[in-house]
Amino acid sequence: MELIADILLAAGAIGAGVYCFVLGRRLNRFNDLEKGVGGAVAVLSAQVDDLNRTLVAAQQTATDSAQSLTELTKRAEDMSRRLELQMAALHDIPTTPTQSMAPQTPVAPAATESPPRTNPSTPMFARRTHLAAGDAA
Repeated sequence: MELIADILLAAGAIGAGVYCFVLGRRLNRFNDLEKGVGGAVAVLSAQVDDLNRTLVAAQQTATDSAQSLTELTKRAEDMSRRLELQMAALHDIPTTPTQSMAPQTPVAPAATESPPRTNPSTPMFARRTHLAAGDAA
């Protein structure tokens, strides 16, 4: 009886040894850096690092572009104001070359003022013809 128990015990130990050997080989293949999951993890880690660098570069580029766009917008607003002033100054130039350069008497503004410009498609400045001296009442 003892001999049978020893044989079964030795067979169990040999079976456990073979199982551990096979399991160890599979685990080594599983963690192999070229073919297994370890390689996939290594590749994914490298890709994450590349994406982080690309993201930082894209954020820097977006910040630079936003700053440049802000500067250009400010310049455009300044130029718009200058052009509005120049257009307003054009109303002081006589329309015909025969008019004298003597200062004209100021014309009283109309009793009703026009409402503020709400439609951007209407012109901001419009040329008005001055009344001739004989037409004034």
